[in-house]
Amino acid sequence: MSLLERLNQDMKQAMKNKEKDKLSVIRMVKASLQNEAIKLGHELSEDEELTVLSREVKQRKDSLHEFDKAGREDLVEKIRTELQYVEEYMPKQLSEEEISKIVQETVAEVGATSKAEMGKVMAAIMPKVKGKADGSLVNKLVQQHLS
Repeated sequence: MSLLERLNQDMKQAMKNKEKDKLSVIRMVKASLQNEAIKLGHELSEDEELTVLSREVKQRKDSLHEFDKAGREDLVEKIRTELQYVEEYMPKQLSEEEISKIVQETVAEVGATSKAEMGKVMAAIMPKVKGKADGSLVNKLVQQHLS
């Protein structure tokens, strides 16, 4: 089942169950996917859908951080709920150990030995973990491995 089909199905279910928050989030994600398809001028591939979902998750995490910093607990709770709904559509996230193993393999492949080669390592790793790992965690693990 494609992501759009799943979103449509979940949207109908949310309407039946009168889950306003979930319905709102599903509609936002669906709109983002459709806007991206229009922008690119073709149906989205799974990889492109993943990119859009990752962007949605990142936006909500950034908002969560900002609202938390500003002490807006009312908005923090709302964004946390939205984040949970969006993450349901993301692929299973890799554990820190799995990411660390991928980092070690990639560093060996690239032949990196210093932090100066971090960009090269990150460029090789990110396509492997796209949508399955948080970029900041990958960055931190690469830095640890190269130091």
